[in-house]
Amino acid sequence: MAYTPKDFLVWGELPVSDLDAAVTFYSKVTGAALSIDTSGPNPIAMFKPADQETGVALHLYPGKPAGDGRGPTLHLTAAGALEDVMERVTDGGGKVVSETIEIPPGRFFYATDPDGNSLGFFKYNA
Repeated sequence: MAYTPKDFLVWGELPVSDLDAAVTFYSKVTGAALSIDTSGPNPIAMFKPADQETGVALHLYPGKPAGDGRGPTLHLTAAGALEDVMERVTDGGGKVVSETIEIPPGRFFYATDPDGNSLGFFKYNA
């Protein structure tokens, strides 16, 4: 039986050592408006998709990051050109760990956040 839902990823959760610092980093790098939500059992900062009914979300939560870039890699989109995103990653305390990589649908690069979580930042071809 083949299963083909609209999205395979329902949501992602990324552990961070300092939620306030992570909100500052991810807001600066992506351009997303993040704030800490304490309405649930644990505080989280949530990336809210444009379609909040069916869109894929990402949460930051206080936890234990892999710290060495070896955990799962989340690929995110961010405002502006990839070269600008690379600069914001570095300025925010993260690390760019690859050159820009071209694939048929677009371009991306690998990075780590200040906690060492593995990230990719992607732009579709125009």
